Amino acid sequence: MAAPLRRRILRTPPILAGGAVVLAFTLLAVAAPLLAPHEPDRTHLLLRLKPPGADGFPLGTDAFGRDVLSRLLFGARISLQVGVWSVALGGGIGVFLGLVGGYTGGWVDAVLGRLADIIMAFPAILLALAIVAAIGPSLGNSILAIAVTLIPRFSRVIRGVVLVLRAREFVQAAHAIGGTPTRVILRHVLPNVLSPVIVLASLSVGTSILVEASLSFLGLGVPPPTPTWGSMITDGKQYMDLAPWIAGCSGVCIMAVVLGFNLLGDGLRDVLDPQLKT
Repeated sequence: MAAPLRRRILRTPPILAGGAVVLAFTLLAVAAPLLAPHEPDRTHLLLRLKPPGADGFPLGTDAFGRDVLSRLLFGARISLQVGVWSVALGGGIGVFLGLVGGYTGGWVDAVLGRLADIIMAFPAILLALAIVAAIGPSLGNSILAIAVTLIPRFSRVIRGVVLVLRAREFVQAAHAIGGTPTRVILRHVLPNVLSPVIVLASLSVGTSILVEASLSFLGLGVPPPTPTWGSMITDGKQYMDLAPWIAGCSGVCIMAVVLGFNLLGDGLRDVLDPQLKT
């Protein structure tokens, strides 16, 4: 990383704040087996709905006597896995389609554009629900369903950038001296679209986590007894009067990690997009 870019990143408060939140949740998720005071699926039927701090449960227990803190830590693993892998899969496909469509143009670009229009015609959460309902709930299927909803977002953004780059002198010169389309895309176009890809990816992780939580809340996410933040809200919604900490703690975690990724994405956009500085 160049020194000027590093200095700009270190002087951008949203990047520092968002990066700190994301790093904290990542470390907690990685160290969940070491930090969790109890097994996340172990039930204590005589200790149901214990308030935070009671009987050795820092954040209390749920309706089955399971430790809320332990389930939050292991649930962070699921949320971050879904967020990162769905963005990696959907973003990778979207970037490839955006590069091909934007550089090739013609009927290829038209076909890819209509496919993106079809996907974007459905709200992301409804499309993800339909896909998971058709192929069955699981961690892999949740990642696949969310990735499909992200493909047109990346392809549209990258296509627009490629259309501008295709008319630039250095791309025209590379093509004029005999560079193949593949070589021109990989050597001259792709490096210049990495900045918007990074920004969009960081913003999309938060969206993916929200969609995964919605799927789990509706019972179409990762099947129980695997702890997820969305399923914890479902478990605690009927006990809001007696035990608000069950749903409240998972809701705060979702809000915090999504806010962290959004702050990180906004800060990276300010640093990496030169047009915002003019």
